[in-house]
Amino acid sequence: MRTLFTTIALLASATVATASLAGQDPPPEQPHRYTAIKLWPNGAPGSAARRGEAEIGRDYWVRDIHDPSLLAFPADVANRNGAAIVIMPGGGHKLLVWTNEGTKVATALNRMGVTAFVLKYRLANEPGSKYSVEGDAADDARRAMRWVRAHAADYGIDPARVGAMGFSAGGELVSLIADNPEPAERRPADPIDRQSARPDFQVLVFPGPRGIPATAIANAPPAFLVAGSRDPCCAAPTVTLYEQLRKSGVSAELHMYADSGHAFNLDESNRISILHWPDRLQDWLADGGWLSPRPAK
Repeated sequence: MRTLFTTIALLASATVATASLAGQDPPPEQPHRYTAIKLWPNGAPGSAARRGEAEIGRDYWVRDIHDPSLLAFPADVANRNGAAIVIMPGGGHKLLVWTNEGTKVATALNRMGVTAFVLKYRLANEPGSKYSVEGDAADDARRAMRWVRAHAADYGIDPARVGAMGFSAGGELVSLIADNPEPAERRPADPIDRQSARPDFQVLVFPGPRGIPATAIANAPPAFLVAGSRDPCCAAPTVTLYEQLRKSGVSAELHMYADSGHAFNLDESNRISILHWPDRLQDWLADGGWLSPRPAK
């Protein structure tokens, strides 16, 4: 059985393939679509020594990231609802699972009318890295949230409806910026740094343990959490964070899937329940009003 996301994706792929076979070009992309955006025009703080190194990408992953960036996936103008989500792929801070936990997720969110941005953040655990998760990678995540809010008008986004979604190591970054305090205030580098870095809502998909238990849980945004009950690394942190949110009165929804491990992503399972977890996310987003356009204040 396929999820709604999978079925629509297959239909879309078939449509493009049919057009190509018939000698027709697929329709042109809209402006801004799938464009890469440097988070710091003059380079990320602390990355000067390696800034000129090229990224390395193979099949589904990318690493050697020294110039953090966002890849924009605007929702179609006719379908967009003003919500946006910054996606933070996982990969153990050694690499980024760029397709299955990034770009494929972005296109699925687009079908809900959500504009998505996939983050390339600096990796603390790859060989030779001097970056840190709590410092550099979390700074990239905060800068991404600020950048989206600063450019909300360019993408038809409501700056009060910008969420963060993270898979595994990316889930750690979401929790670090959503459920924990920001480091001591520093002098803003530019106007973007004056924007809020706190997500309006958070989606944590089998998140890792960093940042959990959280230390600023009372101010955390609404949360959707999902993991496998037999995930050796990430089942316990997911439940721990949910319990913290629940006891603090923060709106939260938890889905723990029986007999399931790590990294099931959008549709990589033979379990029917897991195939439908993206539908549960869509339900949660709709119930929270995140998919409904709101009148301007």
